[in-house]
Amino acid sequence: MRDTIDINSNDNALFITSQCNNRCVMCCQPPLLRNDLDGYFQKNMALIDSAPRELRSLGITGGEPTLLGDRLFELLRHVRTKLPETEIHLLTNGRAFADKEYARKLAECGEEKILLGVPLHADSAGDHDTITQVKGSFEETMLGLYNLGRYDIGIELRVVITKMNYRRLPKLPDFIYRNLPFVEFISLMGLEYTGYTIKNREAVWIDPMDYQAELTQAVLELRDWRMDVSIFNLPRCILPEALWPFARKSISDWKTQYLDICRECAEQPECCGLFATSRMQSRGIKVIK
Repeated sequence: MRDTIDINSNDNALFITSQCNNRCVMCCQPPLLRNDLDGYFQKNMALIDSAPRELRSLGITGGEPTLLGDRLFELLRHVRTKLPETEIHLLTNGRAFADKEYARKLAECGEEKILLGVPLHADSAGDHDTITQVKGSFEETMLGLYNLGRYDIGIELRVVITKMNYRRLPKLPDFIYRNLPFVEFISLMGLEYTGYTIKNREAVWIDPMDYQAELTQAVLELRDWRMDVSIFNLPRCILPEALWPFARKSISDWKTQYLDICRECAEQPECCGLFATSRMQSRGIKVIK
């Protein structure tokens, strides 16, 4: 956790807790059973006080931020008071918002400048719950999404692509279009090879080169339905050129790296690069002339 807000960084965030009520098999920051909510709350309130008013965006992350309970709304209201123009990007598994009252309280914190990033690991409860390792998490997340939609809270649906769910990518567009047409953004994300991914490598890791057909089908179908879809954490040299318009420079500045060969690549200025934290990279990394 940073001690200051850096206005020149693309990754200013408030870390709420290292605890989580999911146990996702590919989590890049495995949860800890640590009583840290009070300590981080005080630090975060002080960070908000010291942040420059012209700050464009601020992340809220963990762990699972909603484990802070109603104090999360106290923190959000403090952001709104001190940083009225700052966009808030809150990363959450969405389960707490299965409680409609909890979703309503979030909306009262200024829903027009809050975007929730909520992971949906598959279009089926069985696959989603296998990845989170929590039975019933799919049902709670879906209900949470509906309650958030009820209050017009912006939603970014996040799909981290793994060996366990890549085959279902072609089924996702139809599922999202029919069941979650109110989401604002859909983010399809490459896997960071760290944390639980290392422990669960055989079950989780897949070279992105091996799911390009499924990814292409999903992205182009979402585009055809005029849904706002983006690709994150995958360098351009891995992607077919048809997907380049959807690829974003997304990796946090403090953990972005480029290999030596990337210096010769014509697409480096537009490329997200690689995770410096990842211990494994795709076999498809190459220079684009």
